[in-house]
Amino acid sequence: MLPVIAIVGRPNVGKSTLFNVITKSKAALVADFPGVTRDRQYGKASYLDKPFMVVDTCGLGEEETQLDELAAQQARLALEEADAIFFIVDGKAGLTPVDIDIANRLRRLTKTIYILINKTESLQQSIASIEFQKLGFQEIHCISAAHSRGIHDVLELATESFPVENDDIQLFADPSNFPIKVAVVGRPNVGKSTFINRLLGEERVLVFDMPGTTRDTIEIPVELYGQSYIFMDTAGVRRRARVSEKIEKFSVIKTLQAVDAADVCLVIINGEESITDQDMHLIDYVTQAGKAMVIAFNKCDLLSLDDKKQIKSRIELRMPFKQFYQIRFISALQGFGMRQLWSDIKSAHEASSQSHATSYLTRILQDAIEGHQPPLVHGRRIKLRYAHMGGVQPPIVVVHGNQVDALPDSYQRYLKNFFLDALKLTGTPLELSLKSSENPYSNKKNKLTPGQIEKRRRLKRFIKKKHSKK
Repeated sequence: MLPVIAIVGRPNVGKSTLFNVITKSKAALVADFPGVTRDRQYGKASYLDKPFMVVDTCGLGEEETQLDELAAQQARLALEEADAIFFIVDGKAGLTPVDIDIANRLRRLTKTIYILINKTESLQQSIASIEFQKLGFQEIHCISAAHSRGIHDVLELATESFPVENDDIQLFADPSNFPIKVAVVGRPNVGKSTFINRLLGEERVLVFDMPGTTRDTIEIPVELYGQSYIFMDTAGVRRRARVSEKIEKFSVIKTLQAVDAADVCLVIINGEESITDQDMHLIDYVTQAGKAMVIAFNKCDLLSLDDKKQIKSRIELRMPFKQFYQIRFISALQGFGMRQLWSDIKSAHEASSQSHATSYLTRILQDAIEGHQPPLVHGRRIKLRYAHMGGVQPPIVVVHGNQVDALPDSYQRYLKNFFLDALKLTGTPLELSLKSSENPYSNKKNKLTPGQIEKRRRLKRFIKKKHSKK
């Protein structure tokens, strides 16, 4: 296991900014008001070839509501597993009663604690650190997370005892061991975080009966049945007209970025409600992004067989592409129907990663042509000559021929469906790319030999004499 550094402090002191600087990423959502971070956000970092994990936490000391208390519980769990703690305070605001209360909590832990006085870029370090010395900690450092100042000195001290190399770094060196990235997406309050917690068997992410509880995208590595996964718990995506808070707009952007980064998208829909336009827009976005997809209707433990049949009939009306995607009925709260999802996710990923020989794809193309000939264009038959792979995730089949620009959309859909059936692709879209066969000599002129030039002159003289006699 890699060493863990936890970042804690009261709200809005720069914890997420420091997390992004240490991990050299933009994984944590940053905004200039408190309460943005709610779940534990893990990130992998390295300093002087010493790898470690960094944990971003919510603000402590202001647990006014039940949701704040649940978020604070996530931070306390991070403290328990940490090897070192970065306690962030605000140098501009000075020492506050909340800082003192957090320091008293941390003093009970047998951990190495570093006080980092943030936002000191315009302050004298000696003056800024005076009032924080009364907390009684030895390691006090002035930093500026926004300007990346003073952080390297702290990391050098904190990672001094960390091992230089770790076997976990080589875990995914073999491509066959690469984890499958799964983005769990859906509308707010459909049970995405409950699904993640059921998957892990612990309260890993915050669950609360209120839309918008999850704000950031949380990546969680999991190993199931010998296969490594990275599940990404995302914020719920509402209709644009209902997105009012600025932070929610960034949450939606992070969710869409998670879809683009994922190998497979698990779209969760509330089974107690009818499938909505927003569900369809989200499914359409995943399809347009070319991602493999599995659809799960959650909260279905109390649904009867007739109810499920009605849901399926509605799906047939709203989703004409249903035959290409697996649809499951689950209950994340009760654990009902969860086991089938793993095989669906794995098969969808395998289908999206398939690669086939040119000869095999060309035979499928010829079978499709024999079953239904391409149409005539200006009295000439469109000829499709051969096909080959153009890429994976999603699978891209490139078809070469002549006059392919005039191939009707209906025939392109026919070819796409034929390849989907022949290749037995489930859970993934397929892209069809058409390429015209170009004549390599179309823009070139033949250079005549001296004999050909003389023959052309004799032919011109003969034609001229023949016309003059008439």
